[in-house]
Amino acid sequence: MTTMTETVIRDQFPHWRAALAMEVPVLRAATIVVTGCGTSYYLAQSLACADNAAGQRALAVPGAEWARRPESYLADMTGVLVLGLSRSGTTTETVQAIGASRARGWATFALSCEAGSEILLAAERGVHVPTDRREGIVMSVSASLMLLVGLRLGGVAVPERVVGQAEAALAAVVAAVPLLTGRTHFVYLGAGANYGIATEGGLKLQEMSLSYSQSFHPMEYRHGPISLIDDRSLVVMIYSPETAEEEARVVADVRAKGARVIGFGGLGDLRIDATGLACLPALQMLGEMVAQQKGINSESPRHLTKVVVLG
Repeated sequence: MTTMTETVIRDQFPHWRAALAMEVPVLRAATIVVTGCGTSYYLAQSLACADNAAGQRALAVPGAEWARRPESYLADMTGVLVLGLSRSGTTTETVQAIGASRARGWATFALSCEAGSEILLAAERGVHVPTDRREGIVMSVSASLMLLVGLRLGGVAVPERVVGQAEAALAAVVAAVPLLTGRTHFVYLGAGANYGIATEGGLKLQEMSLSYSQSFHPMEYRHGPISLIDDRSLVVMIYSPETAEEEARVVADVRAKGARVIGFGGLGDLRIDATGLACLPALQMLGEMVAQQKGINSESPRHLTKVVVLG
């Protein structure tokens, strides 16, 4: 039986094409601070890395941190533009971050999947990217869309072919089912902009399947965390082309210690030829596949609500 979560993940690509056709500005500033909470913060990590690689100085800061102690993250406060990400547009800490930024005289821009939302009204400028209204508590389509549009806001080209790559990766991930049997320890590895995507992949698995996951930069994994690897481990490696050779050596290490590996863009027990934005739907589906194996309804994840509003 196909779940609603699975249906929504599979049906997201028309929304991608619509987002690619939207007119969005390219944001420029001395420093862009990308902020959000949960999934939105992990997307912010990826966006900040992509911005820096494209020549725009940027950093990612959790919404609550930027609202309360920006000086802990940025010494030079001149020419700051704060980009806030919130699916609902009502996430308390991210809305606070936008308000606190405006109070300090910094430029603000909001990205939300809800038209007329609080964060869009709080920021000087913003963009609304429509998502699938059937999406449940766990962010899937909305996460993909905010990453896609966030890249475009940073001036990073997102070619039309990325949609086909993502569709192919999503179709390919079903071959991971045999690799999941007996696996209870899940690790997500990615470097640069792929680190934020790895952390988001790990979060999806936690939320959907109530499974513990860890996320690391690939070369950091040998420095202690690899001690947990055994024959109950599944490692997801999101390869970066410029460091794929050394990342493949990390994969060889964990496989030799009993782990199974899904390689996005590189070697593994299962190889899926996608990386970056294109692998995000497949990572979402991986979380749902583990949930289905455990008999967990990902539409009602434990302790979670669709919108986090603090009193």
